[in-house]
Amino acid sequence: MSDELSTNLNLSDSAKSATGKTTKFSPRGVPVITGVNRIGLFALYMKEVRRFLKVQTQTIWAPAVTTVLFLIIFTVALGRGGREVLGVPFASFVAPGLIVMGMMQNAFANSSFSLLSGKIQGTIIDLLMPPLSPGEMMGGIVAAAVTRAIAVGCAVGLAMVLWPDVSLIPVHIWAVVWFGLMGSILLALLGLATSIWAEKFDHNAAISNFVIAPLSLLSGTFYVIDNLSPVFQMVSRANPFFYVISGFRYGFLGQSDIGTSSQVAAAAVGLAVLNAAIAFAVYMVLRSGWKLKS
Repeated sequence: MSDELSTNLNLSDSAKSATGKTTKFSPRGVPVITGVNRIGLFALYMKEVRRFLKVQTQTIWAPAVTTVLFLIIFTVALGRGGREVLGVPFASFVAPGLIVMGMMQNAFANSSFSLLSGKIQGTIIDLLMPPLSPGEMMGGIVAAAVTRAIAVGCAVGLAMVLWPDVSLIPVHIWAVVWFGLMGSILLALLGLATSIWAEKFDHNAAISNFVIAPLSLLSGTFYVIDNLSPVFQMVSRANPFFYVISGFRYGFLGQSDIGTSSQVAAAAVGLAVLNAAIAFAVYMVLRSGWKLKS
């Protein structure tokens, strides 16, 4: 009996391969994967990307059509008589804001569905069991949401260049890239936080309809905040979506209602700091397992 037990203990620490050589396993409690689990991170990212690509008519092309309809309606309603805003035709003014608004809303939609669907369907264990750290899980989900945002932005931009009076020639490429990326990451992080907190799709829809949509539509997408009263200008400047949309517009028009170029640069830094703070908060919540492991 003691010989059999000794043999089993030896087999638990080593195993023979097909060639007859002994393969050593790591002792219990010692991690096999050190550093970043690049394979697992990429697998999670591809899972999330393939999920929205499977229904790309709904996740990419439908938002593009909806955003172009916004452009058509507001251009016809407010852009008559050669109306200009910030020295450009109204269509060219409103187009960049609509593009980045579509990017942000779809980044939120993608990440807010990731964990919530698993909790509702009972498959959340498939995300919790693999050897992925909270940071790797967050990185994979956020990266996939940003990928969807970029795809939607390209689809919307492609459709808008076909509309008369729309000019989408970048003046400051860095602003287009930076504010588009910061806006997508911001909404992807908020979507992930919503996905952790929500227990049913109604909770997700409540955040989307009563928080994200109003902040998007009341952020200067269709107007300059100089037309508002001083009180509402202060409210608009407290909205981070305003800086994303106006900064993105600055990349195409070379001017925005944020202010001077130095103020635009300060807004770019401020968005990076805000995203870092939100990312840290979401990471700590993921690490605690709140509403995921209970």
